Amino acid sequence: MVEDSERSVLILYATETGTAQDVAERLARQCRRIHLTCRVLSTDKYSLSDLISEPLVLFVISTTGSGAEPRSMTLMWKTLLRSDLPPDLFDDLSFAVFGLGDTAYEKFCWPAKKLCRRLLSLGATEICDRGEGDDQDPLGIDGALGSWMDKIMQALLLTYPLPDNVEIIPAAAIPAARVTMVEDPSFITSSSPPLNPGFYSATVKCNNRITAGDWYQDVRHFEFDFDDDIRYSPGDVAVIRPFALFSDVGSFLRTMDWLDVADVPFRITHTMTDQSLPEHLPEAVSPRVLFTQYLDFNAVPRRSFFEYLRHFTSDELEREKLDEFLSREGADDLYDYCYRVRRTIHEVLAEFRHVKIPMEYIFDVFPPLRPRQFSIASSVKRFPSQINLCVAIVKYRTKLKISRRGVCTTFLASLKPGDKMEIGLQKGLINLPADNNTPVICIGPGTGVAPMRAVIQERLHMGATNNTLYFGCRSASKDQHYASEWSSCASTGNLAYRAAFSRDGPEGTKRTYVQDLLQEDAERIWGLLQAGAYVFISGSANKMPAAVKSALCFAAETYGKLETSAAAELISAMEAKGQLIEECWS
Repeated sequence: MVEDSERSVLILYATETGTAQDVAERLARQCRRIHLTCRVLSTDKYSLSDLISEPLVLFVISTTGSGAEPRSMTLMWKTLLRSDLPPDLFDDLSFAVFGLGDTAYEKFCWPAKKLCRRLLSLGATEICDRGEGDDQDPLGIDGALGSWMDKIMQALLLTYPLPDNVEIIPAAAIPAARVTMVEDPSFITSSSPPLNPGFYSATVKCNNRITAGDWYQDVRHFEFDFDDDIRYSPGDVAVIRPFALFSDVGSFLRTMDWLDVADVPFRITHTMTDQSLPEHLPEAVSPRVLFTQYLDFNAVPRRSFFEYLRHFTSDELEREKLDEFLSREGADDLYDYCYRVRRTIHEVLAEFRHVKIPMEYIFDVFPPLRPRQFSIASSVKRFPSQINLCVAIVKYRTKLKISRRGVCTTFLASLKPGDKMEIGLQKGLINLPADNNTPVICIGPGTGVAPMRAVIQERLHMGATNNTLYFGCRSASKDQHYASEWSSCASTGNLAYRAAFSRDGPEGTKRTYVQDLLQEDAERIWGLLQAGAYVFISGSANKMPAAVKSALCFAAETYGKLETSAAAELISAMEAKGQLIEECWS
C-alpha cells in the first residue's frame, strides 16, 4: 500500500495521433470514480528527473511506424536507456502500462513492452499486468482497454483504499465537463491573433502539382518563405495547424442548431484539469472559430464519443441503439456503421437527431483538431529561410461512396502564393554521419522521398558525394517525384539513383519495388555497409521497411557470408547505433 494522504496518480502518455492521450484522459475519468486525483501529462511535458520521487505512475504508450516510440517519448526513452542508471533507481516506484498497437505489424506494442522491461530492470514494481490494445480487434483498442481498466481500478483500490464513508461513483454517471462556458458578447476578439508559441510566420511561395494531371493521385510541392532566420536539420518535421473549410463549419453548426450563437464569444474556464484542452486556446472564442481552428467534427469518432452521446439523447430508440453499439455483442454493428465506412462525427450527429450536446461538453465530445506533421523536403543550407514540402493530397471515396478529403491536405491544397500561415518545427530522427566521406543510402518511395531530398541536398552542399537514393513509384512518367533533380545529381556523379516503377511493366509480370532493386544491388550494398554506410528509410510503415531490412540482410548473407542470425544482428546493431534510421508512418 502506498502511504499518500492525497491519493494522487500520475498518468503519462506518448502519442502521435491523439489516441493514447484520449485513453489517458479516459483513465483519469475512471480514477475519479474511485476518488483519485490525477495529473495527466505527455511524456515530453514531464521532467524525467522527478520520476524517482513518484509513488505510482500509469503509462499509456502508442506505437508508431514499425514498432517505434512516438517522438514525444524519444528523450525519455533515451534517458531511461542510460547504462549508468543504478538497478535500484525505481525501488519506490509502482507502475502499470497500457500499450496501443496493431497486430498487423511485426513489432506489436513494442514501445510499451520495452518500457515495461526497462522499468522492471531498474527496480520498479508492476501493479497490474500490461494491457495491449489492438487496432485489429472488432472493438479496436477498446477490446483490451475495457477489461484492463477494470483490472487497474482493482489494483489502484488495493494501493489506495477508499476513505471511510466514500462510495465508488457509478460507471453510468456522466463525468463532469472539463470546462465551464459563459456567453460574453462584449468580448472583442483581436483581428490579428498572436503567433502561437513554437510557430513561425510563413508566406506561401509555391504550391505546384508534381504528379501528371491525369494521374489518380495529386501530389504537391510546396515552398514557404520565412521572415525569421529558421534552423532545422534533414529529417526534421514541419507542423501545420489546419483550418476547416468555412462551408463545412457552417453546415456543421446548422446540424447542431448552433447558428444563432455561431459568432458569439464564450469565455472558457478550465475546471477539470486532468482533461486537456486544445493547445493555444484563447480565453474567449466563438463556436465558429472553435470548429474552424480547434475542434474536429470531420474525424471518425472514438468509442468514448458514443458513450457521451448516450447521455445527451432524449430519444429512447437512439439510446437503445447506442447501448447496442457500446456492448461487446454489438461490436460488429458499430464497426459496420462507423469504422468500416469511416463515418465522421458530423455524419453521426446528422443521423442521431435527438442528441443535444450542452455547450460546456464540447471539449469532451469533440477531439482536438490536431496539427499534422510533414517531413521537410529541403535543406536550410541550400534554401535559407525556406521550407519545402512534398505532400499527397488526401481524397478518396468511402465504402458508402461518399467523397472524403483530408482536413489538413485540403487546407494546404487551397493555399495560394502570398498567403500567410503558421508553421512549427519539430526535431526528426535522422542524424547525418559526421564524416562526409561516409556513404549514405536513402530509401524513400512515394512521398517518403521528402526527407531523403533534404538529406541529399544537405550532403551535396557539404561536399559529400557518396550518396545513393532508392526511389519507388508506380509510373516513371506520372509520379516520379523530383525526377529531373535526381537526374541532374546523378549526371555529376554525386548521386547513384535507382528507381522502381511498379506499374510500368507488362500486364501480369512481377512488380518491382525498392527492396527488389536493393537485392539486385546486393554486392554494391554490402560494400557500402562495409564502408560504414548510414541507411535512412522513409515512407509507409506497412511492409516496406521490413522488406528493405530483409534485402540488407540478404546482402550481408550473400556477399558478407554471414549466417542469417548474424546478418539480423548486424542490422539490429546498426539501428541501435543510429546508423540505420526509419522515418516511417502508418
